[in-house]
Amino acid sequence: MPNETKEVDGPNRPFIDHLLEELVGSWDVTGKIAGQSIRHSCKVEWVLNHQFLTIHFKDVSPASSQNRNNHDAEHPPYEAMAFVGYDNMSDRYVVHWLDIFGGRFSETLGFGQKNAEDSIRFRFEYPGGPLHNTFTRNPIKGTWSVVIEQKDEAGKWTLFADEHLERVN
Repeated sequence: MPNETKEVDGPNRPFIDHLLEELVGSWDVTGKIAGQSIRHSCKVEWVLNHQFLTIHFKDVSPASSQNRNNHDAEHPPYEAMAFVGYDNMSDRYVVHWLDIFGGRFSETLGFGQKNAEDSIRFRFEYPGGPLHNTFTRNPIKGTWSVVIEQKDEAGKWTLFADEHLERVN
């Protein structure tokens, strides 16, 4: 009988994660990024044969729509798509964060681990310094928070973003 090896990753091994399954759906996002108030829409769904969870953020704030100049609903002032997967060989999450800032700022791959039962912290090693992006679920309220911290020039962790996600019916 031939030696059968179990596939570690691949098309026959979909990414199943009960915590991230709670993020699937549509969300209103409010909070602050770099000290500025934001309002985004967010749609989350499984893609690519259930290998990645895509998180699609779009700026929908009234103030940004007034300042768009040549932008329209198809080209909001901020938009991002994050693709979250899992590397079974390394036992860690991976995230590809793509946004309107282009390829140079999207070339760094993030890696993540669960902080607690309801939280995943992703770490990015950008050329300008490390950044933590932590997704935390509040199971009682059915909401999520996203907190982004970065190291400043002095090596101190500082708050860059604090976002709150509430499910849209």
